[in-house]
Amino acid sequence: MGAGTVGWKRVPVGLEAVRWATRGQLRKVLLVVHNVTSATRLLDVVPLFRDDLRVQLLTSWTESSPFDDGVAELLARIGLPVLPWKQALETPVDLAVSASFGGQLNLLSAKLAVLSHGVGYNKRLGTPDAGRRTPDAGRRTPDAGRRTPDAGRRTPDAGRRTPVFGLSPQWLLANDSPIADALVLSHPEQFERLEAACPQAAPTAVLGGDPCFDRMLAARPYRDRFRRALGVGTGQRLIVLNSTWNPQSLFGNGGEYDVLPWLLERLAAELPADEYRVAAVLHPNIWHGHGVGQIRTWLDRACRSGLALIDPLDGWRQALIAADAVIGDFGSVSYYAAALGLPVLLGAASGEVLDPDSPVGVFAGQAPRLDPGAALRPQLERLLAEHVPLTGPAALTTSVPGQAAALLRRLFYELIALPEPTRAALLDPLPLPAYQPAARTSPLRVLTRVLGPAQVAVTRYSDPPHEPAGEGGVHTAVHEDTLDPGLLDLADVVFRHGTATDHRFGSPSQWTAEVLALHPQCALAVYVTGPGSCTVRTRAGHLLALDADPGTTADPAAYASALLALLAESGPLSEPDALAAGGLTVQTGASAHAVSLTVLR
Repeated sequence: MGAGTVGWKRVPVGLEAVRWATRGQLRKVLLVVHNVTSATRLLDVVPLFRDDLRVQLLTSWTESSPFDDGVAELLARIGLPVLPWKQALETPVDLAVSASFGGQLNLLSAKLAVLSHGVGYNKRLGTPDAGRRTPDAGRRTPDAGRRTPDAGRRTPDAGRRTPVFGLSPQWLLANDSPIADALVLSHPEQFERLEAACPQAAPTAVLGGDPCFDRMLAARPYRDRFRRALGVGTGQRLIVLNSTWNPQSLFGNGGEYDVLPWLLERLAAELPADEYRVAAVLHPNIWHGHGVGQIRTWLDRACRSGLALIDPLDGWRQALIAADAVIGDFGSVSYYAAALGLPVLLGAASGEVLDPDSPVGVFAGQAPRLDPGAALRPQLERLLAEHVPLTGPAALTTSVPGQAAALLRRLFYELIALPEPTRAALLDPLPLPAYQPAARTSPLRVLTRVLGPAQVAVTRYSDPPHEPAGEGGVHTAVHEDTLDPGLLDLADVVFRHGTATDHRFGSPSQWTAEVLALHPQCALAVYVTGPGSCTVRTRAGHLLALDADPGTTADPAAYASALLALLAESGPLSEPDALAAGGLTVQTGASAHAVSLTVLR
């Protein structure tokens, strides 16, 4: 390993590191990154080395995954030294930690711990590259403190098994020797399948829990905060769409039926915008396989209709905690959702991909299925009304809930031959995501029904493919930033969101006057200034402020649509003070919102 090798790190490793590094004589831990997906699990365990001045963390990218997009950016974001893979193979380190079997892991000089990057090992996949060299026969396999799962359980018939990724010799062995010193499992059931499929690797099994799930369990008390971050209001239901990567997944089109186009259409046609919030959690391999820009292009209409695309690294766990229900498939995220007790409706559940004896395989056979031939909303309502949590996911995700940090740190420090720090082993808490309210710039078809002198029921559908059915009045509300500017000339209500001090629009009073002048057919111009407030100018020339009572969480543009319904029934507003005196009650679904009206001019 020469000092002049182009692109190789010289500090804090390399022949010159002793000269140039500020701190030396450190244990070195290498995080082996296969792709963005595997990196997310490694990020879960990095905090186990926090504050330890005796340990230097390093990263390296095997470049063996077809999903290579986004890895370089992620490594730069992590901020740890990145070793080219060839240098990593030649650099003496004390421990390598991987969350995948990709790459030539057996060529690493370090002790190797392998974690799962999902819920255990459930998928049947192809085999890794052939031609692996035999791991160092002198590699020490620690056994002190190792918690071996109960060997007395019934072992399934190994002869009928199709190789499972992570539990078969094709992945675990090189020349009949285990590649890993420690294969971390989250539950004893995984040991049963490991012992049946690859008994040579069974001695390396270590019970280490599930750090990803432990972080979710610890964050559950903050569910309401996560819901508010996603703009989920009182009385609203958050539906999370989840897809793993695979042609047979919910997002894929390789199954018997391409459910995604139907699902996106039905979400807009059947779910009222003020009663449902919809978010999508997509596997990183979807994002980085097809390209971030392509995913946003494919889902542009859905996003303009209010779909929230969740960050695949930082936000998906919080979205699950916040959710009321999940429409998913056979991936780990759907299983995590079920483990949290959420109702899950499977839109794709390919039996070809899963090990039928695995927990996810069993779950996929038990969970209710989405019926593309039936209306969507009744299926969701039935799912929510009849939901009884399945016992399997909660019990089989981890047998040691809340203990992953302690178990994994103990293992890692045992492998690097250092005493553990005396302070408690702790994972990072899930961060509170940035505020992401629904941003609907697609046209809204609004159904209104006057229930009393100052009480109006409002039901809004965002860009529905068909005219929604309902009693009462119907009008169209269009955001000023709509994709099709021609729609503004057909709108009954034109609205936008902004701050009252945004000088680009002058002021709410100035903007509303400009809109009515630009669009003579428009009855109301609505400038939404906050979560519960808007300024409205009527065609009759009155300027009003609509303010919801504290705790009221509907979109203020819905309050303006209720006002329009009253105006349509009673004629032009000649006595604005009379209406303002009593206020307004707006009904969205089962929620009633008290709104005060103030005449500004």
